[in-house]
Amino acid sequence: MLPPRNIGLLFDWHAAKSRTTELHLDRPFDIDPDGGLIYDAAALARLVGEMSACWYAAGVRRGDRVVVIKRNHFDVIVLSAAAARIGAVAATIAEANPPAHLFEMLRRLRPMATVISSKAMREARRQGIDLGAFGRTILLDEDHGARAGRVTLDELRGASVPAPDIRPDGEPMMITHTSGTTSTPKLVVHTADSNRAGTRLELLPLPFAVSRRDDVCLSSIAFAHSRAYTWAAAQFRWAPRRLVIASSHAVADVERVFESQRPTTVEAMPNVFQHWLPLIRRRPHLFAQVRYYMNTFDIMHPSIARPFMQASKRRNVLWAHSWGQSEVGPIAGLPYSRRKLNRLAGSTRDNMNLMGWVWPGLMRAKVVDPDTGRRLRAGEVGVVMVKTKSLCVDYLGETDRYRAERSGEWWNTGDIGFKDALGRIHFLDRAVDAVPGGSATEIESVLLQRIDNALEVIVLTRGELPPLPVISTEDNKLAAEDWSRATRGLPQLGKPVLVPWEELPLTSTWKVRRKELREKVFAETADRTVLEERSA
Repeated sequence: MLPPRNIGLLFDWHAAKSRTTELHLDRPFDIDPDGGLIYDAAALARLVGEMSACWYAAGVRRGDRVVVIKRNHFDVIVLSAAAARIGAVAATIAEANPPAHLFEMLRRLRPMATVISSKAMREARRQGIDLGAFGRTILLDEDHGARAGRVTLDELRGASVPAPDIRPDGEPMMITHTSGTTSTPKLVVHTADSNRAGTRLELLPLPFAVSRRDDVCLSSIAFAHSRAYTWAAAQFRWAPRRLVIASSHAVADVERVFESQRPTTVEAMPNVFQHWLPLIRRRPHLFAQVRYYMNTFDIMHPSIARPFMQASKRRNVLWAHSWGQSEVGPIAGLPYSRRKLNRLAGSTRDNMNLMGWVWPGLMRAKVVDPDTGRRLRAGEVGVVMVKTKSLCVDYLGETDRYRAERSGEWWNTGDIGFKDALGRIHFLDRAVDAVPGGSATEIESVLLQRIDNALEVIVLTRGELPPLPVISTEDNKLAAEDWSRATRGLPQLGKPVLVPWEELPLTSTWKVRRKELREKVFAETADRTVLEERSA
């Protein structure tokens, strides 16, 4: 039986099933700090009802827009479901966004009410920004410095749970935001219909990919984003033994979770996997039982995936590499085996840019000339366009921008790539980051593998000049001979710039804000490159 399309009904539906799953948390929900770390289906459904009562007590009614701004946790989905349950539409926004971006998104949303953490309020106020300027502000936690006469979530608790008042499936159900690597994130509006279309793939009984009854499924993603909605629907559909929420990506926190839960499937963001490399090198046995890895939000690099695949003792362990967008959901995907990844190691083809075929029956794709719109032949590089029922219905507050990306029923992904003779999609770069005649992401994959102590590699375009590599290493050093060896066989690159990992500007999905990094690197007159000559 398929789950309901509307997130406002999902939790009650799951609780009514004969077979359900449990949610295990790495820390208590911020909206239920005394609720403990384990929620069965009934407890989750009850919490959604209680939060819908809080929204209602705050004056929220059918058709209203509301906003959730808080630190990363699955309870943002609970609050969104609670709003949808009474016919409101919630925009879930990651607290990790810069205050100026939060203000701009609130300005576009003009919400009736906003649930927000006091931390976000304080940080914004330090920068002279008032995040309480739009609608009613509900503080998630008690903080006298941020309160200033505002109501807290605790003061709204205890009201009677209102009856469900679900909107039609073709009307807006949820609003999430894009990663925002270049500027303020776009606000992506989905209906129950478009969100379901993006979930259809995971609701099919695909071997290996769907959760099994005995699986322990860990997710460590950005839960304010659309991926969390499709993940919840699919996991409640298959009801594995338990679901594990790793809201914190910190190695120490994740280590405790892996010790106690021993997940069999793991989903995280590429830079989160990269952040966990010290853990898997130190304690590979914690990953021995994993049969299935999946990355979301960004392209994966083989040098990061390989240690995780090697740590698994499962004979047929797979890495699911999926390409998609918040606007359209999953577009294409390809499973990578341990043998396949090992075969690529060290070569100039050491990347995971082959994304496979678009999902049949769910998506159509074509590659076109960016200037003329002419459909290109196999092997010709251009902009990838897709046609799907899972396309979002608007960019809230930027409808003109949304319309500019549409060409009839086709959507401009803004990604550069090509189709091979077999019809498979090869991703190269985002259009704004494209390297003339090559691929920045492919170069990054190779350099990450070849530089032993590399933490991150970002290749920035510079017009007619050779691309500029920005390197983060464990000791913030890079020997000249190591750089020469790493770049052998690659296109010409500029002299590398070393930037410590902690200075890299990251989005809430742990993507590097390339525009901000570009401004930072090019604005500094001092040469940060340290190509050391190794002593004899």
